[in-house]
Formats: sequence, C-alpha cells, structure tokens
Amino acid sequence: MTTRPLFKTLAIAAAVGSLALAGHAQARDLRMAPGVPPAHPAHTPLYTGFVELLQAESDGRLGGQILGAEIASIGNMRNAIRSGLVETGLFLPAYFPADLPEINLVGDMALLGTNPYAMGAAMTEYIATCEACQEELKQLGVVYTSSHSTDTYQILTTRPVSSVEDLRGLRLRVGGPQYSRWAEAMSATPASIPVGDTFESLSQGVIDGTVGSIADIISFRLEDAIDHVTMLDLGTFHSTISHAVGQPVWQSLSPEDREAVVRASTRASARAIQRWGYEMIDEAHELAGEHGIEILEPSDDLIEASRAFGEQDLAYAAEQAETRYGVSDARAKLDRFVALVDKWNAIVEEAGEDPERVADAVNREVWDGVDFSTYGT
Repeated sequence: MTTRPLFKTLAIAAAVGSLALAGHAQARDLRMAPGVPPAHPAHTPLYTGFVELLQAESDGRLGGQILGAEIASIGNMRNAIRSGLVETGLFLPAYFPADLPEINLVGDMALLGTNPYAMGAAMTEYIATCEACQEELKQLGVVYTSSHSTDTYQILTTRPVSSVEDLRGLRLRVGGPQYSRWAEAMSATPASIPVGDTFESLSQGVIDGTVGSIADIISFRLEDAIDHVTMLDLGTFHSTISHAVGQPVWQSLSPEDREAVVRASTRASARAIQRWGYEMIDEAHELAGEHGIEILEPSDDLIEASRAFGEQDLAYAAEQAETRYGVSDARAKLDRFVALVDKWNAIVEEAGEDPERVADAVNREVWDGVDFSTYGT
C-alpha cells in the first residue's frame, strides 16, 4: 500500500474539518481512531459516543473526526499515535507486553472478570493511580484516559466443544497471554492472530476457533465462519485504553479540556460496556439461532479445569512478570488489583449496572482527586 491514498484521505478529512470549523471557530476536532469496523462496540458507541460526549464536556471546545481502520488498525495504533497521524486512539496494552509490563500484569488477569463494568472501573482506578504504569505510558508518548471491558469470553468454534478432551489439539485464536496459557493447559494450541483477521483465519481453516465474546458474531461477521459456541465463562478482556491521547496533543490542552477528555472517555467506556456486554449478547444469540449455530454448555470437567487453572495462574503470572519483565512486588500489585475488583463489583451492584451511574462513580472515585494541570505531563 502506498502512502498517497492515505494522505489523500487525510486531506479530505482535513477539508471536511475546516468546513465544520468555519461555523464553530473555537472547536478543535481531534483525529480519532478506534481501529475496528463500525459494527464493533469499540467503534459504536465507544468512539461515536465519545465525540458527542467530548463536545458536551468541553462546552463545544473539542470534537472529533473518526478515522477508519484502513488508516489506523489496532495493531499499528502505537505507531499511529506516536507519529501524530492519530491524536486519540484505542490502545490495547496486551499487544505490547514488553513495553507495558506493569499494566499488562493486571490487564492479563482475564479470568478474574465476572462483570465488565467492574473490570473497566478497576482498571481505570489502578492505572490512574499506578506511578509505574504512568511512567510506562510516558515512555510511549501516551496519556491514559479510561478502560472498558468486554463481556465474559466464550469459545467460538467450527467443531463442537463440551469437554477438556474436545479441546485437545484445537487451534484457537487468543487475545492475551493468560488465554494462551489457558489454551495450553487445556491441550489446545493458542494462535496470536489479529482480531480483525478472525473471519478469514476461520474460513481458511488456519484456526478451529477463537476465544472471544459471543458478540464477535456481530462485530466481525462470524455467523458464516463458526458452527458452535461453548458457554464457558472465561473472564473478560480488559487490557484496554479506550481513548489514548498522544502526548503532544495532551500538552496543548488546558487543564479544563484534559479533564473534559477524561470524563467523556469514562462515560463513553461505560456506554460501550452496556452495548458490548448486554445489548449485543441478546442480538448475538438471536443471530446464532438464525444461522444454525449450536449453543453448547461446558461439561463439569471443563468448568473445574478452567477454575483450577485460574487459581494457579495468579502465582505464575506474578513470577513471570518479575523474572521476565522486571516488575517488582508483582504479587502485591496483583493483590491490590484483586481488592479493586472486589470494590468495584460492590459499587456496580449498588449502581444497578446502570452505565451512567457507574460512570458517575468512576469520576467520583478516581478523577475527582486528580490534578489535571500535572496529570499525564
């Protein structure tokens, strides 16, 4: 792919932005990239809602232009932000384990997740208050805003899976190190394939299945690529930075506008969780029925094997973080994160899993205590 079409696309976007600015002289539109297709909840409403919320939170001073995945994908988001091509983008720390070991220590704890609101909030509080995490991000030129989480993951396959034995030898796409370790423990073969390539990989027989959300049937059009979904709750994918802001952009914003970005991000994350973890689940089940996709229940042995793996893996993850990546006091940091998950499970339950009330709680518990004249600088 040459650079000429890319620059042409950006020129058109800039021209459209200039026309918009003509009517709103004080507005500043940030170049935003979710890196996923429009059907995905990380695009709609995580980014479409963010634009709307940012305009409201900043009293019209800030807005956004959403760039397509052909301009900036999840895999190249780090480079897109660092180059300035993207000013705000969906950043997945799990894709960069060597650069972000402090964040991935807790982002890797997928099997702790039972409620997506609680996991997104726990990640937000942990990273916002973790000096080592903030230092990692500063080295990458990225400012943290908030996290969202998927619903609990299941197994989506071309072959029926109910037991541990059924998993033996299957090639499964996985989205993080803990899922890789889980697959290996179940005698399956993990495959690190970009999520956007899931449909093609399944269709070509490169993989036999994927560990992911049942909502992926909608997000990545998997209804014609899989035949079975095994409803084994495998925790959440919460290693996310919903709207990572490039350092030069952040530095150019006033403290008031920085706060507007963070609060808008927090609300957009909660809305994305509502879409992903609740609304799309019912829609995906309906679509599965229409396409003859079989919904399977896991056997007791598969449930027990996964539970036992999760308990043992905490110690292994801490050891790996210390020996491989030089993270200090890893187990103490994991214990702190577990405590935050418990805290947010209770808050979310009290909030009735209402996205606006959850966002209010995150803003109150986390961001009200932040000095935005210094945060992220």
